[in-house]
Amino acid sequence: MRKKLSITEGIFPMPVLMVATYNEDGSVNVMNAAWGTMQERGNVALNLTESHKTVKNIKARHAFTVSIADAAHVIEADYFGVESGNKVADKFKNSGLSASKSEIVDAPIINEFPLCLECEFLEYQDNEYGCGVIGKVVNVTADESVMADGRLDMSLVNAIAFDPYTHGYYRVSERVGEAFKDGLSLKK
Repeated sequence: MRKKLSITEGIFPMPVLMVATYNEDGSVNVMNAAWGTMQERGNVALNLTESHKTVKNIKARHAFTVSIADAAHVIEADYFGVESGNKVADKFKNSGLSASKSEIVDAPIINEFPLCLECEFLEYQDNEYGCGVIGKVVNVTADESVMADGRLDMSLVNAIAFDPYTHGYYRVSERVGEAFKDGLSLKK
C-alpha cells in the first residue's frame, strides 16, 4: 500500500554543489546549492535567487565554479549552506578550506573538493517557473586522487547527495550498473 506524503522541495538524490565566486574585495565566497543540474551538455543551471551573495558575485565577475561536495567535507559543505555571505564577510575563512584561482575563469577552485566545473556566466533567468544562473562549463578539473587509469572514477569522488525529505546527506559512491547497456537485456 502506498502512503501519501507532503510535497517537498525536490527529488532524491539532489546534488550537493559548492558554488564558488570572488567577493568584491577578492575574498572567496562559497554557497551550498542542492538545486542544480546540467541544462544541456556543457551548460549548468543553478536555481538560485538574486538575494544570494553568490548571485551578485556571479553577475559582477561573470564567472563561478561548481564543485561536487564529498563525504570527507560534509561539515564544511553544510556550513556553506547554513551561513550567509550577506551576513558573514569571509565565511570561507571560517571553513578552514583552501582555494586556488582558476586559470580559465575569474573564480576560485576549492582545493579540497575533488571535482570542479569552471563556468562562464551566460544569463540570469527569472520567470514564473523559477529563477537561476545559467553558466557555460569551460573547464573541468579533478584531483589525481579520484582518477583511475587516466579517467575520473566517481566512486573515488565519494560524492554526497541531499535528501529533501529528512534533510540528510548520503554518500553516493557505489556503481550498480552500466548505463545504456544493462537494459538491453529486456529488448525483444
